[in-house]
Amino acid sequence: MTKEKPNFKSLVTKGVAILKQVQRYGIVLFLVFVLLLYSFIVLRINSLSNIQPSSDAVSSQVKAARIPHVDQSVVKQLQSLQDNSVSVQTLFNQARSNPFQ
Repeated sequence: MTKEKPNFKSLVTKGVAILKQVQRYGIVLFLVFVLLLYSFIVLRINSLSNIQPSSDAVSSQVKAARIPHVDQSVVKQLQSLQDNSVSVQTLFNQARSNPFQ
């Protein structure tokens, strides 16, 4: 019982023979690979889009958000300007009726 040492030439010839057999199914294997890749990506996107944030993350974002503060003197000044000018009154009324214009 003698073991033959695998030589490089026999490995190359066996590898070439296997590649010739697999080459027939190359397009099919490539399409299966692309299909598996796309399905993995779609499933991953679906799982990530359905994740709800934790209550800790929501509360930390709420605490980090600053509430806008308008100085009372600025409010009084704007109201006095609005009362004194007709063109400013129309401007304010237009802005109230359509704020995205």
